[in-house]
Amino acid sequence: MDKVFHLGLCTEQLKGANLAIVPGDPERAERIANKLDNSICLARTREFHVYLAELKQQPVVICSTGIGGPSTSIAVEELAQLGVKTFLRIGTTGAIQPHIDEGDILVSTASVRLDGASQHFAPLSYPAVSDFHSTAAMVQACEEIGVTYHAGITASSDTFYPGQERYDTYSGYVNKAFQGSCEEWQKLNVMNYEMESATLFTMCAALGLKAACIAGVLVNRTRQEIPNVDHQEIEQKAIAVVLKAAEIMLEK
Repeated sequence: MDKVFHLGLCTEQLKGANLAIVPGDPERAERIANKLDNSICLARTREFHVYLAELKQQPVVICSTGIGGPSTSIAVEELAQLGVKTFLRIGTTGAIQPHIDEGDILVSTASVRLDGASQHFAPLSYPAVSDFHSTAAMVQACEEIGVTYHAGITASSDTFYPGQERYDTYSGYVNKAFQGSCEEWQKLNVMNYEMESATLFTMCAALGLKAACIAGVLVNRTRQEIPNVDHQEIEQKAIAVVLKAAEIMLEK
């Protein structure tokens, strides 16, 4: 097979891997890869840093997606062309429910589609839902490791500022369509905001792929806007969960 357009890889380079861990941050991808056996860097192009490693003696891809749905859709599409069928996303997030604490892990079961990229795969009436078995593996991983977790719905926005109703911006203005939206999502029991899961869930469900998503909570926006926690500690907790979930999936 010819090399895919953005990642610049061909099927043979993935050694039959059918599971990918997909963080947003390229440096996080490297940190995850370094925790696995026989990791090698396959590509570094734009926001996409791709590694191949072994987990339980099976090949696993780790690929950063950058921030947001459009670049996530490119990474998932091209990895799927190369044979990957399961995508486990790991990220960080801001919680909007008062009972959620910094350092907790959030397992997204579905997403509010505040993005645009997902609409290129299915109409808005189509739900952005995670794969049941992959999500169950995330929950099982949280329970086995013993971390505090919450499972529920995520609001997934194309923008970090107006779409998540942040007023600490250059203009201080939020478009009327988003004014009061955070309170609305809180009343509808949405757990958090992030920027990739709606695209990931919608496209994977529509294409017959599997996807799950967890995020470590850096800040609870009912108390403050700026995180003042140990990012590395929270990241390590989330990485432990996604690697355990990957083990569970590979054993099935």
